Amino acid sequence: MSRGGAFVGGMLVAGLAACAFGAPLAMSAGSLFGDLKAPVKPVAVSCGSTQTTKQSAADTPKVAGWSATQVRNAAAIVQTGQDMNVPPRGWVIAVATAMQESKLHNYGDLGARNDHDSLGLFQQRPSMGWGTPAQTRDPVHAATEFYKRLVKIGGWQSMSLTRAAQRVQRSAYPNAYAKWEDDSSRLVNAITGGAAKTATTAKAAGQCAQPDQVTSGGWVRPVSAPIGSRFRTADRPSHDGVDLIAERGTPIRAAAAGTVVHMECDRAEKGYNCNHDGSSGDWPGGCGWYVDIRHASGIITRYCHMLRKPLVDEGDKVTAGQQIGVVGTSGHSSGPHLHFEVHTRNNRASAGAIDPVKFMKDHGAPLGEGKEET
Repeated sequence: MSRGGAFVGGMLVAGLAACAFGAPLAMSAGSLFGDLKAPVKPVAVSCGSTQTTKQSAADTPKVAGWSATQVRNAAAIVQTGQDMNVPPRGWVIAVATAMQESKLHNYGDLGARNDHDSLGLFQQRPSMGWGTPAQTRDPVHAATEFYKRLVKIGGWQSMSLTRAAQRVQRSAYPNAYAKWEDDSSRLVNAITGGAAKTATTAKAAGQCAQPDQVTSGGWVRPVSAPIGSRFRTADRPSHDGVDLIAERGTPIRAAAAGTVVHMECDRAEKGYNCNHDGSSGDWPGGCGWYVDIRHASGIITRYCHMLRKPLVDEGDKVTAGQQIGVVGTSGHSSGPHLHFEVHTRNNRASAGAIDPVKFMKDHGAPLGEGKEET
């Protein structure tokens, strides 16, 4: 059904261990949708509201990269899910699916550009039992049919977005949906007041994900631990991540679904052995054992100073919350902790690094121990 997108860290900080290195060596890391019912603006709470979201042209939220028509089409999908009592995770999956299939445009017959008889937001085919041509171009009908099939899939809420979407759509491009998870979460949050920050297991919006739960937007913090040294502080301007002071042997989780794009013992080519504890003077230890994972929208996360060789290798697909290693202090490090980085634009180098604390807070998985630390 899919067209494949054609349409379109040394020092001690407050008595806690901190990494002591710069960046790892040689890193390069005309819709049919009209106004819905009487408009009700999203309730200003952090993780959405149990009140049904209703959008009209007058109060459509502005979301960078998406037109008002596209956002209203996404709102129609979300509202249909709410009316059907589908959990927020389903809204994220449905909107991401429509992004891949149509870029949230309610396409009619495109002639030679049509994929068989595919129509509408989800590019559903009347010949395959999705409804009449008019029905498949009705956003509410199309979303209803998508949700009806989704909720029949056992364990769909805990599946990766691309797997759940593919079980419904059966696309010729089964891995294409994943890249829209972040964009879909942004639209769902804008439309609902933050519902993508609920847990994947949530039955409704309103309650934020607990510290170690995966959010409906697909994110979870890698470890629950106090924050030590932060991102690019005045005394450490080249510190491209945040240090999470966890005990030796603490499991490290993938912060989101993705693909492992790098795994190595940092500076091994210079003779460094990662299979022992490092120290603040252990140069050129760098990151020690570490992993880079590429996620949707060109986001890359990095996990440094693992105790031993990671549990994953380059090319492995991982799910949000999957264990990828354990906390240690290999490399240029003054004690056990996880050095965690977030990069954008598919850039593994220092130029791509952004503040992980702000990023994870924005994605509903704030770093720290227990309640959010700021």
